[in-house]
Amino acid sequence: MQKQKEPVVYFVGAGPGDPDLITVKGKKLLERADVLIYAGSLVNPALVAKSKAPIRFDSWGMQLETIVTEMEQHAKAGRTVVRLHSGDPSLFGATVEQIAELKKRGVGVRIVPGVSSLFAAAAALQIELVLNGITDSLIITRPAGETLEKDHITDLSGFGATMAVFLGTDRFEEVTKKLTCSPDTPAAVVYHASWDDQMVIRGTVADIAQKTRDAGIQKTALLIIGGVVNPMETYRRSHLYS
Repeated sequence: MQKQKEPVVYFVGAGPGDPDLITVKGKKLLERADVLIYAGSLVNPALVAKSKAPIRFDSWGMQLETIVTEMEQHAKAGRTVVRLHSGDPSLFGATVEQIAELKKRGVGVRIVPGVSSLFAAAAALQIELVLNGITDSLIITRPAGETLEKDHITDLSGFGATMAVFLGTDRFEEVTKKLTCSPDTPAAVVYHASWDDQMVIRGTVADIAQKTRDAGIQKTALLIIGGVVNPMETYRRSHLYS
């Protein structure tokens, strides 16, 4: 008697926005999915359109229990279920609570990494996030808000590392006021990294919040702070080219 296959849900990183920046493995799963659950407010509709899944729904505004129940029922019915997350699921993806609940219900999980918006932003700026002679460290963080009571931005900014600030477009002024680095430290904001309407704003810690506000950007942007944003001649040549 053939052993029944374990029900599985595939968590797939959709990439930062450009539909072509999904991984090959992610694209194959998307194309053969029977059920597609996606974050409609974050995932490019052009990528969703590539799926032929007969059952699909936007998870925006849905309760966790409802999403998990949908995934559980379809996976246990033998269908290929794809949970499509923006960027990479490991960065502010809110996946752990979904995975924990699925495992409680006897449903396995497979994760397919994706291209983070952080890397798409670095590509837009044509920079390296860590650079010899400037910094060898990268800090990924977010400001306090509705779902985070307290942040550690002030302490983190004292390390001299590149800082990438997610989920804080409406709080960039608050963020920059918390920083302990010099006001003339280079900073940049990338809106909708890799999307057709991508926008790049360059400045310093002193003026980047105002420049972002003047550009009318209120959401879906990433703030990058540090010398790597404008390395000038201060970096050292890599040993790879010595």
